[in-house]
Amino acid sequence: MIGQKTINSFFSPVTKKRTSNGLDHIANDVKTTMKRKSPGDPEPCRSTSASLSPDQLDKIARNKRAALVKLTSSQTPPGFGESWRESLPAEFVKPYFKELMSFVSEERKLHTVYPPAEDVFTWTQMCEMQQVKVVILGQDPYHGPNQAHGLCFSVKRPVPPPPSLGNMYKELMSDIKGFQHPGHGDLSGWAKQGVLLLNAVLTVRAHQANSHKDRGWEKFTDAVVQCLSNNQENLVFMLWGSYAQKKGAAIDRERHHVLRAVHPSPLSAHRGFFGCKHFSKANELLQKSGKSPINWNAL
Repeated sequence: MIGQKTINSFFSPVTKKRTSNGLDHIANDVKTTMKRKSPGDPEPCRSTSASLSPDQLDKIARNKRAALVKLTSSQTPPGFGESWRESLPAEFVKPYFKELMSFVSEERKLHTVYPPAEDVFTWTQMCEMQQVKVVILGQDPYHGPNQAHGLCFSVKRPVPPPPSLGNMYKELMSDIKGFQHPGHGDLSGWAKQGVLLLNAVLTVRAHQANSHKDRGWEKFTDAVVQCLSNNQENLVFMLWGSYAQKKGAAIDRERHHVLRAVHPSPLSAHRGFFGCKHFSKANELLQKSGKSPINWNAL
């Protein structure tokens, strides 16, 4: 039934009753207030904030943000991690996101869509946003049965590692002392340590690569990357291939570390991915900034 809420149809269109101009107004107010970070910045509203201190403005921003989180909680897709939901509340009330949810809901009615609905936001469940240390950007979920489960490059057990992941393992064996092929392709062990494995597009129609491209996921994941760039410090971004490098173009290089290489695909890995030593370099950068390194062997 169309009105029934099931785990396989949670991307349902948001009804008009659940949205209002008030939500958009709060979202815009939060953005405007939080833009002012120091006394020298332009006032967001002269008539109300000219006499307020930075601490008072920060408190107002926090209160508005808390109100927005509360109001949008019913519009957050099931399975979305709490810390991530609190950091991205404004996205859920934007027109593009509502249209995206409606599109995916219709796709699930008519076609097989991967990953399963309960796995789309696995990347938000493995660790809190504030615990992210390393970001690896992918493009499109695997479109075969039992492969995609919400982490880029990763596949469910017992599915054999796809070629690109196999090449990542080859690089790890030459880069990280003691690394051995784990015999599977599930990268959850990395994600739980703070490695964000984020695809640009989070769903795909079975056996049709890029079938959900340009439907709104890119805007949403751009917002995720921008949120991390603006609010975290000393993250290590691994950008493999031109697509990931373009998506990461807005990352603040003064606050974060960016490692670039060609994609680990069999078509390009021999042109610079092999030998890039990104995994050991990431750990060196983390340790220099006072963070614990990633145990790449823990899979």
